[in-house]
Amino acid sequence: MSSAETITGRAPARNGTGRDGAGRNGGGPRRRTELAAFLRSRRERITPDDVGMAPGLRRRTPGLRREEVAQLAGVGVTWYTWLEQGRPINASTQVLDAVARTLRLDGAEREHLYRLADVPDAAVDEETGNLPEDVQAILDALVPLPASVANGRSDILAWNAAYAAIFPVVETARPCERNSMWMAFTLPPCCNPVANLADTAPELVAAFRHRYSRHLDEPGWKDIVRRLQAVSPEFARLWASHDVALSASSTKIFRHHAAGEIRTRTLHLDIAAAPGARLVTYTPTDAESRERIGWLLAHPELAAADHRH
Repeated sequence: MSSAETITGRAPARNGTGRDGAGRNGGGPRRRTELAAFLRSRRERITPDDVGMAPGLRRRTPGLRREEVAQLAGVGVTWYTWLEQGRPINASTQVLDAVARTLRLDGAEREHLYRLADVPDAAVDEETGNLPEDVQAILDALVPLPASVANGRSDILAWNAAYAAIFPVVETARPCERNSMWMAFTLPPCCNPVANLADTAPELVAAFRHRYSRHLDEPGWKDIVRRLQAVSPEFARLWASHDVALSASSTKIFRHHAAGEIRTRTLHLDIAAAPGARLVTYTPTDAESRERIGWLLAHPELAAADHRH
């Protein structure tokens, strides 16, 4: 947190080139007006008693005063006043986090705050595995269609029996390695279920970099990239290309030691109730692949690999 933010606040951006000016994003004045109204409404719903403060006398406004919010958040009174007045100032992730905690914002409100402050992705927590209870039931109902749920960092959070049948390592992997990027680039060829990795790897890494750009300073993201670069020359080479792409449908071919080749088409669907999480389905592209998935589901004892390292 900079001294400008904790003591006097950052100066408003000039010439319309700041975050909320006319430079990068349009709709700056409307966004700032909405931000000012939103902050006032959240501040007014919290009483001094809620935060352990004495109510004091002659309190002319409901809820907390601006200076009280600034004090509790550890930011400058001037800076917070400018923020609530809708001035075009720059707000760091850390300071917005402090304000959100002070105002006791829930997940949706935090995301709303960041979007209004023109930091739209900082409030989305993609590292947690807290999924709505219905997600697993939905995954199970999709069987025999293989499906999984992953976060932006590619940690696999949930899956169904059909997914485990074509990607059995997901059930035996340690939690810290239950990550589709990690498994794709570190499993030896004999145990890697993805048969066409050479074709899909460039788009996998490009989509991962697109998501990574929203989390540049987050330790979990930096750690997975560092570890992948250290153990996989192919990932390191693709990462160095700086290619970027959105997650898109692609053909993924699985190789199973007992069932043979299974061809699928992937589809990524964002889960609104779990920001950052996405449902990934694997639809068989031919009757033979569909039959092989059914055969694996009927023979779960053959799911595991036929050898050990």
